Amino acid sequence: MPSTKQKPLANSKLASNIDIDIDDVTHFLLELDALKRVNRRSYVTATNRLENSAEHSWHLAMACWSIAELFELNVNHEKLLKMALVHDLGEIDAGDTFLYANTRDDAHIEERAGIARLQSECGNGIADLSEVWEEQETGNSKETQLLRVIDRLLPFLLNLNTNGKTWIESNVTRSQVARAHGFIKDSFPSIHDWLVKQIDYATEQRWLIDA
Repeated sequence: MPSTKQKPLANSKLASNIDIDIDDVTHFLLELDALKRVNRRSYVTATNRLENSAEHSWHLAMACWSIAELFELNVNHEKLLKMALVHDLGEIDAGDTFLYANTRDDAHIEERAGIARLQSECGNGIADLSEVWEEQETGNSKETQLLRVIDRLLPFLLNLNTNGKTWIESNVTRSQVARAHGFIKDSFPSIHDWLVKQIDYATEQRWLIDA
């Protein structure tokens, strides 16, 4: 009868030779855990609580994966999912910036510094963490374009399904929402067409100010 004993995933002797300290590894994992403490402005459906950035990152990764498969998009799935997962890591230090905030243009400065700090952590095994983050932030690949579309779609969807709660609380206008999602017309026309109809609906419901 064959043995059910499994071989170890990591060679202890090899790990010792390259001086990997498990305390450093677990410290980095706890640094990542801090993203759960960063609240966004969107509400989780069927609750009265705000979504956190870790939840958004998971939702973004799953949504990108599903849409890429469903529409048979010619994208690199590994690259896409990695970018989705690192997308908001800079918010651990910088916090979340509301889409319609006046300070949004400066958000990337603190976020980039936060990514650099995480990259330098001794327990970080992701050698290209900064590179992947920078690609999703400033790149123009197909993967980046899809990521940006879905990153805008998801909070819109949450607002739509929480009776416009965040929009109402922040006095968001129809024109602000239309402008923030306008780029999707070129990247993903069918999603943009759907968004336009939903913006009309949200305005009719008075969730958005008609201005």
